[in-house]
Amino acid sequence: MTPTALIIRTAGTNCDRELAHAFELAGSETQTLHLSHLIENPEQIGNFDLIGFPGGFSYGDDIAAGRILANRIRHQLWQPLQHAAQRGVPMIGICNGFQVMVKLGLLPDPNLGKQTVTLADNTTGRFIDKWTPIIANKNSPCIWTKNLTTFDLPIAHGEGRFVPANNDILSQLKTNNQIALRYSPDHNPNGSTDDIAGICDPTGNILGLMPHPERFTDPTHHPTWTRQPQKFLTQTTPGLRIFQNAVQHVQQLATQPA
Repeated sequence: MTPTALIIRTAGTNCDRELAHAFELAGSETQTLHLSHLIENPEQIGNFDLIGFPGGFSYGDDIAAGRILANRIRHQLWQPLQHAAQRGVPMIGICNGFQVMVKLGLLPDPNLGKQTVTLADNTTGRFIDKWTPIIANKNSPCIWTKNLTTFDLPIAHGEGRFVPANNDILSQLKTNNQIALRYSPDHNPNGSTDDIAGICDPTGNILGLMPHPERFTDPTHHPTWTRQPQKFLTQTTPGLRIFQNAVQHVQQLATQPA
């Protein structure tokens, strides 16, 4: 069984091809659809096994990063997306896609469907483009980060500082192990609360993260690959592993008795 991933793009998204490439390397077929095409026929969302919200600068990040795209989805595509979440479709939102997810209410919990966290301006006040150490939460239910530990991923954002609405929201994320990824405490690039780099929903099927796993699907993508031991070039990168985990999850579910 070959899963099919939906990549949602619109004006300003610019990482959709990289996201599609990552899914394809992981063993999935992909179809990239413009938001307007989906709005014309929302029911087609039900045809997909995986859904990806790519990075970029949707609608120029006017008002706030991801806000306009989130509002359009909320008013015109919320029900089919919520149905997809309810039937267990793995979803990933990267960078701008993560910003969209939290403003839309897909994260931290699509059943609540309201915004309780945000991605605010970096404390540096500047756009940051660098590689940074990431730590995966081994106790998280997140299907995307399964069997990952500590690794590097690139980041590129100006509004990446994770901020919960209040301490109760943060406590709930911790209790449910929904904090799937953290920046290394000594390398928190944007001032995110509790070093949070990515969160999942309570089921673990939906992941949002500011780092870009789709930009590290080959060992030679890493800036120090020429200084690594030979075995580094033959290993599956953590970025690709994230997508493989989701594809394998869908394939395993497809083989289970109905």
